[in-house]
Amino acid sequence: MPAKSTRTITLLLNQNVESLGIVGDVVTVKPGYARNFLLPLGIAEAPTDERIEALKAARAEALADLEQIRSERKQIINSLEEMSITLVRSCNDRGVLYGSVTQRDISDGLIELGHGVDERAVRLANPIRRVGDYPVVIQFEKDLRAQIHIVVEADRSLSEESDEMEFDNEGELIESSARRAPDAESEGSEETTAEEATTEPAAETSEA
Repeated sequence: MPAKSTRTITLLLNQNVESLGIVGDVVTVKPGYARNFLLPLGIAEAPTDERIEALKAARAEALADLEQIRSERKQIINSLEEMSITLVRSCNDRGVLYGSVTQRDISDGLIELGHGVDERAVRLANPIRRVGDYPVVIQFEKDLRAQIHIVVEADRSLSEESDEMEFDNEGELIESSARRAPDAESEGSEETTAEEATTEPAAETSEA
């Protein structure tokens, strides 16, 4: 089987590209990415000394902007550490939400409190679908992250029965019949033993 090609193309960025570089950076990319995206849209071009020199001022400005953004994000992360946010949602008697809490919901909640967190910075593997307390990571960069707590509360009082419900590791309700099965079997065996004990035949008496 032929080895995969590792060939790359060197380009000069004409504008900032997330996870790739800023304007004025010389980067290496795969040919397909260059042909299908960067080059046709004018986002990058073949590097020349003249163009690199021409973009020096733009690159310096972009670097300053990035430093400002990073400084603001540091302040946000410091203010978020161990923060708790309560979101009230409609749900059924089992605490299952009518809908879910998503990255956008968490982002909106933080923004309302004055913390500029884009939903892309909210690390949520799956939408929250049940009332409860959930740890959620907010991460801008590898070294800029904080853990907050999202408390999802019902918009009404849940029944006492729902408080006693049990859920498996997947968050699915364990039906009452399944929970009581072992006890039922135990009770059944005890009843059988008692019945056998009371129905043993009496010893025969010999005729006089």
